[in-house]
Amino acid sequence: MELNLVRQSAAAVSADAVIVFEAEGGKSLAGVLPVQYESGEISGKFAEYTLVHNVAGFASPRVLVAGSGKPEALDSTKLRKLISGALRTLKSKGIKSVAVAVHAAADVEAAAEAGVVALWEPDLLKTTGKEPEKAIGRVLIAVESTDPAVDAAFEKGRVIGTALNTTRDIAVEPPNVLTPLALVARARAVAAAAGLEIDVLDQDRMKQLGMGALLGVAQGSAEPPALIIIRYNPASGPTKDNLGLVGKAVTFDTGGISIKPADGMEKMKYDMCGGAAVIGAMQAIAALKPGVSVTGVIPAAENMPGSKAQRPGDIVTSLSGKTIEILNTDAEGRLILADAITYAKQLGCTHLVDAATLTGAIVVALGHAASGVYTNNDDFLDTFLAASKQAGEQMWHMPLFDEYLEQLKCVYADIQNIGTRWGGACTAAMFLKEFVGDTPWVHIDCAGTAWLDDAKPHMAKGPTGVPLSTFVHLALNWK
Repeated sequence: MELNLVRQSAAAVSADAVIVFEAEGGKSLAGVLPVQYESGEISGKFAEYTLVHNVAGFASPRVLVAGSGKPEALDSTKLRKLISGALRTLKSKGIKSVAVAVHAAADVEAAAEAGVVALWEPDLLKTTGKEPEKAIGRVLIAVESTDPAVDAAFEKGRVIGTALNTTRDIAVEPPNVLTPLALVARARAVAAAAGLEIDVLDQDRMKQLGMGALLGVAQGSAEPPALIIIRYNPASGPTKDNLGLVGKAVTFDTGGISIKPADGMEKMKYDMCGGAAVIGAMQAIAALKPGVSVTGVIPAAENMPGSKAQRPGDIVTSLSGKTIEILNTDAEGRLILADAITYAKQLGCTHLVDAATLTGAIVVALGHAASGVYTNNDDFLDTFLAASKQAGEQMWHMPLFDEYLEQLKCVYADIQNIGTRWGGACTAAMFLKEFVGDTPWVHIDCAGTAWLDDAKPHMAKGPTGVPLSTFVHLALNWK
């Protein structure tokens, strides 16, 4: 798909269709569309789409009037959803080229990102049933503004949208295709194209280092694990601060010996969405060039119940030296993250953000509306939440009270890998906190937001890319 920026008005731009916006109660096109306004067909209510043909004064043969709702309620996040919904509406009608008419630089960024993300589909491996005749081949972002910030805004939106689709392409792959080593290959390809440095620790190297927590998760699988490290430094060289992005990448999670129910287990191919988001974020960071060093660390493993799988009751020694009693092998994400976090600290990361589809408990707490976030540093959390708001990815601060650590106390080892059924997302985060130490840290439990079980008007079914955009904005905003 081709995405272009053009300095033209909505009326002048020529495409198969042009998208324009109408606020609730507005009458901006009433002079040329009196019937639609008088009948209430165009009211300006949010996400109301009205397609009309041959509108006087417009070069494009079709005009899609997108209701933008109350002006005071329209922000960049809603605008992205509105434009994405409009594009998907036009796509369903077989329209080949679309112009999106916006005004300010911030709107250009939202439109460019939506122009890329909206048209993605999860059908990469389908051989029949595709509808290429309904693919939009060209999207034009039309703006009359002469503000020089428009070009940078367009590029930022395009880069983030492209990176989101990279993440979604990786995350949607089936687990028989996307093994841990296949994920390594995807990461290498992204790093090579972006000009990033990449290292990969194989199973033997992890044994030498003593990553017993990560290796314990992988030992039941015929697929070997890997630890992927991707580095970005500004052109001026490494900076004092080094932002570490750690992403859980369990390429398939059966639960191991503590096996999951069969119903819905196919969705556990998404248990690597945190790792995929880190890979995509590093792609975008390389292109947008923030002023801080960023290190991506992705522990990749498959959690299977093979004959060599770890058992409930096993005790493993983590890279940190802490011993962990395994009470439930389905609490595996925190184990691989524990070693990855320790290694990120050894690499010199001064601030850490980890992302993981870690617990079903966070979905019970927050549903699919927001990711849960935990921290050991309120100032860093404030910076992180500002980035998430700018990115339009909803996050909710969750507690880390001392009582959650009480649930993890263990007679046989330094710590056990689960607590009771109550507050499960909080005890999982508290487990990770024990490996973070004093390093400023934010943990994102995105189990409820990393994928969609059903398509939405603005987005296809499948992986969402969350929290990639927050990662990117956090790096770009660094001071």
